[in-house]
Amino acid sequence: MWQRIRNWFDPQELRSVGSTPDYRFSLANERTFLAWLRTGLALVAGGLAAAQFLPVMSLRHLREAISVALLLLGGAVAIRAIDHWARTERAIRLGAELPASRFPAVLAVIVGLGTLLLVAAVLVGAIDG
Repeated sequence: MWQRIRNWFDPQELRSVGSTPDYRFSLANERTFLAWLRTGLALVAGGLAAAQFLPVMSLRHLREAISVALLLLGGAVAIRAIDHWARTERAIRLGAELPASRFPAVLAVIVGLGTLLLVAAVLVGAIDG
């Protein structure tokens, strides 16, 4: 695992694998990585905004739970983005099949379930208020 993490920061190791691909593929992989990174940053920004601007809710510590969940999810997206970028770049250089990822589906389910929980919290707050 530590070797895999070290490889994220060692461009020479990545370039020693396979052959130089068409640059368009590497650049497309990089754009995808940057899109995932923007998603992670948006989640972090949402977590900070929740901590600062959401009012105290009727459910105890809900604001803090929302904030922490968004912050952790943003960090997870950023880490997953770099790992996926490195694995994809390696596959491109080797002419291998691109790595499959369940992460987009998992992220979508987490966001969807989180939204349902927040709708329930808002409705409970409306009934109590």
